[in-house]
Amino acid sequence: MNEKYTRLKLKMLLWVVAGTCVAGAVGVFLLEVVIDGVLQDPLYRLFVWGAQTLFGQSAETADQLYQQYLRNNKQEILTLGTMVLMLIAFYLAMGRFTRWLDEIRTATRRLLHPGADPVELPRELAPIQEDLNAIRRQLSAREAAARETEQRKGDLVAFLAHDLKTPLTSVVGYLTLLHDDPGLTAEQRSKFTGIALDKARRLEELLSEFFDISKMDLDSEAGEKAPIQLSMLLEQLADEFYPLFAEKELTCAPHIQPHLVVLGDPDKLARVFDNVLRNAVSHSTPGGQVDIQAAAQGGCAEITIRNQGLEIPEGELSNIFEKFYRLDAARSSRTGGAGLGLAIAKEIVELHGGTIRCESNGALTSFVISLPLHKEARHGLRRNRAGVSESK
Repeated sequence: MNEKYTRLKLKMLLWVVAGTCVAGAVGVFLLEVVIDGVLQDPLYRLFVWGAQTLFGQSAETADQLYQQYLRNNKQEILTLGTMVLMLIAFYLAMGRFTRWLDEIRTATRRLLHPGADPVELPRELAPIQEDLNAIRRQLSAREAAARETEQRKGDLVAFLAHDLKTPLTSVVGYLTLLHDDPGLTAEQRSKFTGIALDKARRLEELLSEFFDISKMDLDSEAGEKAPIQLSMLLEQLADEFYPLFAEKELTCAPHIQPHLVVLGDPDKLARVFDNVLRNAVSHSTPGGQVDIQAAAQGGCAEITIRNQGLEIPEGELSNIFEKFYRLDAARSSRTGGAGLGLAIAKEIVELHGGTIRCESNGALTSFVISLPLHKEARHGLRRNRAGVSESK
């Protein structure tokens, strides 16, 4: 940091040195040239005249006073005069410094005005100029992000209103039909009741997503943390998803390293993998495969959930975890959700000190989740690896 202000420090030092030299030179000039030179006799005569006229001293006494107070103290007078000149020079140098402060103050105020031109300061203040322009860019980026978030919120309201209205209309319609038409056969009643139940569950899923993300905004902690057997959790979820896999004729290929233990909230972490798996199922090509891989990587457990489906454009990869963001392809009331499932997953993972990212290449889309391993689990994995190495 100090190296950034080398130019400023040198400029200030130059001002001080220059002021000192000028003050010294002026003092010497005044003493040697003016006082002891051109004005020596006039000054002497003026002093003697003043002593005689104003104080009634004799010519001899006036001469002695001149020698005692002026001639014999010439060096002290020079020093005092030089100090006065140096103070004047320092005051002028400080004037330059305060002008720099005024320029910084003006530039700082401009940061509050959107669309203002980049900050320009003197070369000596280049580091401050860079910092202020960096702050300006950050403020602009945050403002743009805030506008985008507000836009997404508005879109969410429209999407959610549409997605809620469609199944709600179906529920009301089929229930009305069941209530008003006593002549329906048992088979028809069973069919219409099943459709109404499916639509009601769809409503429940949408509202659950919306309330979950609202709750995540209020929660700043991951909840009560405890050691979690991540390997068993993933295997259990793979089994629980079998009906959903079968519905779309999907196969699941789990490759899960045993004894992976993380510290966290089991309910919230289960929600993470549930959301990501549901996303994979919803956007998988029928008859494809969903891979679940988990292994220790350094001090973290890395979980990859991969599915076969349409490629996600590169420009969308960084946005799919944002709140209120949905791909156009995900706006179907059948599979799209409210666009909050992945945002919920990201919130929970980050609360646990982990990361989540998406990779899409051709027909494969992968969600990679990294969570810190529990300390005891890390030690156990090291011992297992050491044992394997010794056996070899």
